[in-house]
Amino acid sequence: MPLRWTTVRMDQLEHAVRRGLRVALSRRGTEYIVVAVRIGSVGPQEALIGRLPMTGEELPFLLNEIDQFQVLD
Repeated sequence: MPLRWTTVRMDQLEHAVRRGLRVALSRRGTEYIVVAVRIGSVGPQEALIGRLPMTGEELPFLLNEIDQFQVLD
């Protein structure tokens, strides 16, 4: 079930982007740990753009597809 995006959760995600923090998230049963790069649009939808620490590749994570997330310090 996709996450319900409250203002508190969006603030947490925006904080992670501003500080370049790691975010642990789950999407369709797969867990990722990425460095938050930016929040932007992918087509008509908002997405977290995260960089994989091992490869440096940037991946888009549509907000309506994220099941859960946690900002890591």
